[in-house]
Amino acid sequence: MPRIAGLTPFTKADVDEKESALDIGAVSEGEEEFASRPATEQIKRRLSGVEHPQQKKTISWQSLTPMYIGIAGNLAADKSYIEIGLSIHDATYSIDFSIKHLRFPNNEPNADEIAKFVIDTIKDFSKEHLVKFVGAGVTSRLVEYSPNVCGRLWRELDIVPLVFHVRSTQRLLPGRPTAKLDAEGFPIRSTGILTPQAAEGTQQGYAVPPSNLLSVAAGSAQTQAADASAPVRPADEQADSAVRKAVLYFGPSGHNPRLSIGFRNEVEPDAAGRIRIVDTIEDYRSSVREPTWNAVLHYAKILREKKTKIAFFSSTPQGGGVALMRHALIRVMHLLGVDAKWYIPSPSPAVFRTTKNNHNILQGVADPSLRLTQAQQDQFTQWITYNAQRYWLSEGGPLAAGGADVIFIDDPQMPGLIPLIRKARGDVPIIYRSHIEVRSDLIHIAGSPQSEVWDYLWSRIQEADLFISHPVDKFVPDSVPFETVGLLPATTDWLDGLSKPLADWDIQYYMGIFRTLCSEIRMSKLHWPAREYIVQVARFDPAKGIPVVIDSFVKLRRKLDLKLPASQTPQLLICGHGAIDDPDASIIYSEVLALLETEEYAPYASDIVVMRIPPSDQILNALMSAAKIVLQLSSREGFEVKVSEAIHKGKPIIATRAGGIPLQVQHEKNGYLVEVGDSDAVAKHLYKLWTDPKLYKDMCAFAKVSVSDEVGTFGNAAAWMYLATKFAAGEKLKPNGKWINDMMREDCKQPYSEEEPRLPRKVIKTGY
Repeated sequence: MPRIAGLTPFTKADVDEKESALDIGAVSEGEEEFASRPATEQIKRRLSGVEHPQQKKTISWQSLTPMYIGIAGNLAADKSYIEIGLSIHDATYSIDFSIKHLRFPNNEPNADEIAKFVIDTIKDFSKEHLVKFVGAGVTSRLVEYSPNVCGRLWRELDIVPLVFHVRSTQRLLPGRPTAKLDAEGFPIRSTGILTPQAAEGTQQGYAVPPSNLLSVAAGSAQTQAADASAPVRPADEQADSAVRKAVLYFGPSGHNPRLSIGFRNEVEPDAAGRIRIVDTIEDYRSSVREPTWNAVLHYAKILREKKTKIAFFSSTPQGGGVALMRHALIRVMHLLGVDAKWYIPSPSPAVFRTTKNNHNILQGVADPSLRLTQAQQDQFTQWITYNAQRYWLSEGGPLAAGGADVIFIDDPQMPGLIPLIRKARGDVPIIYRSHIEVRSDLIHIAGSPQSEVWDYLWSRIQEADLFISHPVDKFVPDSVPFETVGLLPATTDWLDGLSKPLADWDIQYYMGIFRTLCSEIRMSKLHWPAREYIVQVARFDPAKGIPVVIDSFVKLRRKLDLKLPASQTPQLLICGHGAIDDPDASIIYSEVLALLETEEYAPYASDIVVMRIPPSDQILNALMSAAKIVLQLSSREGFEVKVSEAIHKGKPIIATRAGGIPLQVQHEKNGYLVEVGDSDAVAKHLYKLWTDPKLYKDMCAFAKVSVSDEVGTFGNAAAWMYLATKFAAGEKLKPNGKWINDMMREDCKQPYSEEEPRLPRKVIKTGY
């Protein structure tokens, strides 16, 4: 394999004759060292940043170069060693490689040793060359030798691993197949891919089936077949093949994995399973308590045995909290062998403008003059009908005869699907999941915008068998029969990119990306780690209380400026993702920037960073992990699982008594609760946490152990599978306002222990 310029490659011939083999690394026969030179001291000094004032020995790197890596292995016939090949790719071309032999005592291959060797080698290369590997192509053969290598790449090095079937032997067919030609002798490329045919002198050609680019990259059964009589391909060649395939699964900017949307608009999490951030279901075991673990396995077994088919329907595949939960939930269910699928409609900007208006109206944060017009209702109905008929109701679809056995509908974008399902399959169980606050007090005012929107939605939702709501008072209008109401909190996944622990090296990489994003739009600079900061992570939404966040911070700074030097005062970061069904984000973002230019806040604007973040979970993870204190000052809220994510990281949080937030924060233990809009109280609590090290340390310690399994994906999966199990069996559950988790734990005989953290229980009140 040739060395390609990019990381200053060199060969042994470049070394002065006086240098011994030990100076460049002794290499055994059949092995190859990386040839690229490590970063020089001059480069390291240039890229090193300001040290943290409290951690003088900590070096911060301003920039790390993103790279990809291919990993492959050939086990010796006598199993005395494994040849491990690594190929490094810069997203344009392969630039370096190595081949190493890992020897096994007594000819007994050790899976953990293989994984450790791979991890250590990559880690050493990263630190020597100041690079950050973002993705890895791993051959399926190596995964057979070391089944836990992918999970470790994700957890320990924050590398997204993709598994590919790569040919391990040389091809026996000589040359390239001959393409089909048209009458004039030109190659036929009707599908964008050459259609080969048998070449003269060969016994048989082969054809690449029409497919998309990623399917070809993944390889077909035909091209994966290995001839046992052919010579073995060197491990570095296999690694190079794997990394070239992996690069195709990442987007052109931000080095983020592409979304995979399949036939019938089915969302395919983790690139249809090719991305492997979790090796087995056992990886979740340490993230939950024993009763939760037992409950999940109990219901998964029933669903597998009954071959129950589950379908989820929501509006978007990324950007919002529902999408995050569904990606994680489908991943867990697939690991459990449960047949669960998730579908989305084709997006419509006009309809999403209407659904966002409905969202704001129901929460009571929209302009009173905003209404759901008849024309918008008709457009909304036409949109969902078109999607249902095109993708889901036709023969073989999830809503057609023989399709899903239990159907879950998410949020107010999709209720129009319910009557269509009832018409096609009257007896199939349908469960509606409401994720937002519904202002019951305003719904009951005749002629109000809230009444009009709710009447339109309820005329469709009422045909569902169950109404699942956040466990918050007044989120359920009294028009909903109380016997059909069940309670379930929002959740997050402790193993995905948004919540998993990040190493300092990875945090520095994502903070470097964030600095670059700020520079591109000339936003104020976040001076971390030289200065600490306070953060609110949320969408730019009128209900997220962003003006109160800014006002609270300015009041805090006015106090601290009298006591501390500027280098010890905090900055403020306000950031969040966007979603394709959220057109308000740009409007609110512009309003926040305008607010910072007012006379009251302008003196502190240089220390306030306001950013919309691209769809990278790890960037948000790094920003929250590096923050000192977290805020969530929403005026209206559903459940907002960002609160639990912050607490799980051991970050004290100051949040409002809005929606489901008070269920997650234990006042004066892992944070503080304040009334909506009370910036004076927020500033007071911030001042105490900033100036009292013991208080801050105690809150951090309590926060880390105070999060319930109910807000994690695994515990949430148990609740959904419980519902699917019961409804698929023909049972018509009547929760009568109970928590679904409580019903599930009672049903599977896994009671709560006194020591097990739980969200506060109380009987909710519907209506006003």
